[in-house]
Amino acid sequence: MKVKFLLIVLLVATFVSCTQLTALQNTQDFEYKYEVAKQYFAEGKYGQSSILFAEVLAIMKGTAYAEESLYLAAMSNFRNKDYDAASQYFRKYYQVYPKGQYVEYARFYCGLSLYNMTPDPRLDQQSTFEAIKEFQEFLDYYPYTSIKASTHEMIYSLQDKLVEKEYLSAKLYFDLGNYTMNCAYGGNNYEACVVTAQNALRDFPYATADRREELSIMILRAKFHLAEQSVDTKKVARHRDCVDEYYSFINDFPESKYLKEAEKIFNRSTAFVNRHASKDELVD
Repeated sequence: MKVKFLLIVLLVATFVSCTQLTALQNTQDFEYKYEVAKQYFAEGKYGQSSILFAEVLAIMKGTAYAEESLYLAAMSNFRNKDYDAASQYFRKYYQVYPKGQYVEYARFYCGLSLYNMTPDPRLDQQSTFEAIKEFQEFLDYYPYTSIKASTHEMIYSLQDKLVEKEYLSAKLYFDLGNYTMNCAYGGNNYEACVVTAQNALRDFPYATADRREELSIMILRAKFHLAEQSVDTKKVARHRDCVDEYYSFINDFPESKYLKEAEKIFNRSTAFVNRHASKDELVD
């Protein structure tokens, strides 16, 4: 009975709130609507405040209320977790008011909105690139900001997500192996794996040591598989490439957990080269 009563109270309160919001939307007193929107914001009713601020923005343009209206519209959407709308409002704010009262916050929260939108690493990372760009521009404008350290941490986190996407792409190519129905790069999946992993190491030099190690051993593995399945005219050159890759790997990761695996590849490639190469091509 008590639960039923509480449910009825909640439904009545929701109906009253919706009725009040509808009445406010129909009023032509935009200054009153603006003040109620601020009250909603202060009370944490961000869904309602975002609706009202969106309606008063065009009318308030050019008035003393315009700047605050735009910023609060952005912040209402941010706190209502509508990050797409929030990022657009924050960006519009710092473009329209480059020296505005809230411009530092607007630049930061634009980046934070995009940060909160970034998807799983397996999906398109356009918002990740945009978030990094916004944060970097924020730090360019405010190099001594009190939130510099936390902004850097978020940039590193976003970069890690981009690295993870490339790692997963490289791993997918490796796992596909000899499957020939998706010949990316016009060739073999192992070649695609090598190119993708090498690009990741080049494009993201600040990737974690663990992830760099994973990408590096994957390159060595892929080159070995590629050498093993190559036509005879290419086998020696590709096994020699494996030997060179092994030296690069142990130079970068002398205590790698994959050291035994790398040595096994090295030994097999070295033996193959020494059996089939001419005397001046023998591997020590």
